Amino acid sequence: MRTIRFLLALLILAIPAASFGQIGIRVAIGPPMLPIYEQPICPGDGYLWTPGYWAYDDSISDYYWVPGTWVEAPEVGFLWTPGYWGWGEGGYFFNEGYWGPTVGFYGGINYGFGYYGEGFGGGRWDNGHFFYNRSESHIDVSINRNVYDERVDHSNANVRVSFNGGTGGIAARPNAQQQAAANQRHIPAVAAQTQHAQAARSIPQQRANVNHGNPAIAGTARPGAFSEEHAASPTKEAAEPARAGTSGAAAEPRNAVHPKDLPPIVRPVPANSGNAKADQKYEKQQSQLITRQTQERQNLQQKQDAEHQQMSNANNAKLEQKHQQQTQNLVQKHTAQQQNLQARQPQPREAKPVHGR
Repeated sequence: MRTIRFLLALLILAIPAASFGQIGIRVAIGPPMLPIYEQPICPGDGYLWTPGYWAYDDSISDYYWVPGTWVEAPEVGFLWTPGYWGWGEGGYFFNEGYWGPTVGFYGGINYGFGYYGEGFGGGRWDNGHFFYNRSESHIDVSINRNVYDERVDHSNANVRVSFNGGTGGIAARPNAQQQAAANQRHIPAVAAQTQHAQAARSIPQQRANVNHGNPAIAGTARPGAFSEEHAASPTKEAAEPARAGTSGAAAEPRNAVHPKDLPPIVRPVPANSGNAKADQKYEKQQSQLITRQTQERQNLQQKQDAEHQQMSNANNAKLEQKHQQQTQNLVQKHTAQQQNLQARQPQPREAKPVHGR
């Protein structure tokens, strides 16, 4: 028995500390942009807002949106640290959220409603009661009487990138206070949150390949309340291509009607892995891909110009709608191509330890 316990102890010590709290699935393509939506009204005292996020279903190889929702805190004084996607070892991993006495690091992601990349400005605990910041939380003062008004820094409010690290990701790193928060006593997502995420997974309209970054339900008043009339849908401005901006093509505006309306394709940052031959090969692949994508844009533009000349003015609106869909399909195709190539980017070699004789 002692031998077994000893071996288990060694196994635990061998697991890197960074692996705790991460989902073991590595995804080559980053999650879509965060949708913009209105926060449902808080259902009662003691409920804290937990932001919506993109989860990944490995069985269908697709992201799906888990709506933001109000959740009762498991303990008085505890706050929610949202989970986040982070780049590492050639792919994206999800770092699970948790409950704790202070808000820790959540990737610098701007989830909104008080979560603007660092800390939480939507409310605070005071003498065993949670007080809501009316400037950040959607509340009814007849239900939530513990309130205050405090302006929160929104300097990161226009950023909707949903992942940390990698090309196009948020470059934030944890500070000393956030690192200390990671070592405090934590409680994982409660059962209501887990069931809420499982329910979202079963709804096809929540999948990125179906909703193209525009999930049917973006937020709910309570966990699992997907059929409530107050469930929130994304605003019209939220519509985006199905994948987040990890390359020049990914950040194209969705309202572009023709390829000529799109900004030029941006060349990614050159690889610098320390392997000159591998970096040169990667740069050549990038150049070939950009040349091919530019040519495909030109070909589609020429085709659309020819259709405009043949179409009468009476059917112009329908044709424009068709052209917009063609353009967005091309954007999504090019985004996926860039991200697939970026996933194969040469990685820096680890320095080998030098052993003395």
